[in-house]
Amino acid sequence: MFDLPYRGSGPYCYTNSLIMVLGPGAPEPAVVEVVTGSPFGMQLNGSLPFFDPAGWDPEVGLDDALAAFGWTADTTSGGDGVARLAARLADGPVLVGPVEMGHLRYQPGSTGPIGADHYLVALAVDDDHVTVHDPQGYPYARLPLTDFTTAWRADTVDYGRPFTMRADFVRREHVDPDDAIAATIPRAIAWLSGTRVPPGVLGNGDAALALAERIGSGCDDSLREHLIHFAVRVGARRLADAAACLRRVGHDAAAAVAGEQARLIGALQYPLVTGDDTTAAHALRALAPTYEELRAALERP
Repeated sequence: MFDLPYRGSGPYCYTNSLIMVLGPGAPEPAVVEVVTGSPFGMQLNGSLPFFDPAGWDPEVGLDDALAAFGWTADTTSGGDGVARLAARLADGPVLVGPVEMGHLRYQPGSTGPIGADHYLVALAVDDDHVTVHDPQGYPYARLPLTDFTTAWRADTVDYGRPFTMRADFVRREHVDPDDAIAATIPRAIAWLSGTRVPPGVLGNGDAALALAERIGSGCDDSLREHLIHFAVRVGARRLADAAACLRRVGHDAAAAVAGEQARLIGALQYPLVTGDDTTAAHALRALAPTYEELRAALERP
């Protein structure tokens, strides 16, 4: 099989939002996503699986990426979010999120909360509307303030705080992208070691095996929709990007493991869409031991 880096659309909302606000000279999406730490683990949090580390969320990832690339930003939450947003927009675009995607009614089919997190770049606000770049594919989208504030309150998102935004981005030092990738390796090892798994959450191989059991005994509709519309797509892309980035910094053995993980997760899409749950469960069982294999490979010089 050819080991070819992926280019195309995908649900990289916080990564693409961050790149937009950092402006010219920002790292490419693959590097940003990997430096957030998202590819290095899997979690089964209650009923929902995510192909990212147990205990990780985009708020953690964004802060880690900013630090790794030598940037700072002022992160604020709560209070009168719209007033704060209007004040900060006087100085430049603002990264907003998490928001509840189901309230973004310019997206077709959005009629209410679905428990899906999302990130946006706010460009302007007036008395009635906010204008955003939505990296889901909606440049200069306008949304009534009532819908926007409901989304931004993020009541149905299971992490973060209401009305969180990042502004005043300042580059403190210039960090080469390869150096940022290399500096991420110790954090990747920590995520893969499972030392940060919260109570009640399954991580890495345990998560893969538990999900295989659940799917093999009959995948319910809500789980299937979550996997085929989001989790599989972003999980496979993250690991494909991780493989390419690890290879850039000389971690060829770890890159090979991450590439195999990407192929196993990507291969889930067809059986899950067509209802071949036995095949999907088999792929997840094959995935389970690779998290320990990736950790071991990253620990080798």
